[in-house]
Order: sequence, then C-alpha cells, then structure tokens
Amino acid sequence: MKSFKYSCQADLKRYNGNADTYIRIWLYLYRKCCYCKTPILNTLYKVAFRLWSNRRGLEISTTNPIGGGIYIGHAYNITINQNAIIGCNCNIHKGVVIGQTNRGSRKGCPTIGDRVWIGINSAVVGNVTIGDDVMIAPNSFVNVDVPSHSVVFGNPCVIKHRDWATEGYVNNIVE
Repeated sequence: MKSFKYSCQADLKRYNGNADTYIRIWLYLYRKCCYCKTPILNTLYKVAFRLWSNRRGLEISTTNPIGGGIYIGHAYNITINQNAIIGCNCNIHKGVVIGQTNRGSRKGCPTIGDRVWIGINSAVVGNVTIGDDVMIAPNSFVNVDVPSHSVVFGNPCVIKHRDWATEGYVNNIVE
C-alpha cells in the first residue's frame, strides 16, 4: 500500500490543478481515514468524511481499497460497495453504482483494474473482474467479467476489444 502523501498527490495530479475545493477536501479526508492509525483521530476523520460525503450523496466507505489517482467527475450520487476493489487511475462519474450481488453465480463484489473509465449512470454489479484499460460507456449495466483493453456499452452489456480504450479519457496518469 502506498503512503498517504503519495496517494494524495496522485489524486490531485489527476485533476491537473482543476480540482474544486469540495473535491480537494473530500480526497484529503478519504485518504486520512484510510491511513490514520490513531483511533481517536481516525474516528474524527471518519465523521468529517461522512458529513462531507453526504453533502453530495457519495456513498463510499473508508474501508474501500481504492488505488491512487482516483478521479471523481461530477461528484454526485455515487455508490460504491465497501467490499469492491478499485485500482489506480480510475475515473468514476455521476450516478455510478458499484455494487454487490447477494445470490447466483456472481454473488459478491466487483474488482476493478487500473485505468478504468466508468461513465455516468453506469452500474457494475456482482463478483466480476474488470480488466485494465477498460471504458464503460454511460448508462451501461455490467454483470460479467470484462477483459483488459475493452469498451463496454449497453444493457445487457456488449464488450468490444479496443487497444488503448481509455486514451483521451483517463488523463494525467500517475505511475
């Protein structure tokens, strides 16, 4: 796991200096909650984080392992299950749901790779693996595994192979 300083710098670099005050504070509180080991301080950070998140309907747990360089575009009404795993340099937009399925062969939560762009109002549900360099188009419903270097669209989702699928969408990548 990377350091607090690295993760904060990686998150802000993705915004290329254009992060508004809300996002800057939200990212700082999120990373503080993840890295603070002092129980009393951690509790205070979690309370502040929850209050700050509720302002825009962000349901993201501080136990989520989210890699450095997260980009929250249009930070409103995003729900991410606390057991979902999200890689580095991912873009998540307004209305996205990354959720759990409680029955069937896909029971569980998603694992999302690096350099993934998830469009507005998309849903990724169940024990699925989303590879690296994947673009999930707006309003898509994903409940199957998606290989790396793919574009996903529609409901039910259609998967098309494309090298450099997120080129021009996932910018300012942090290595």
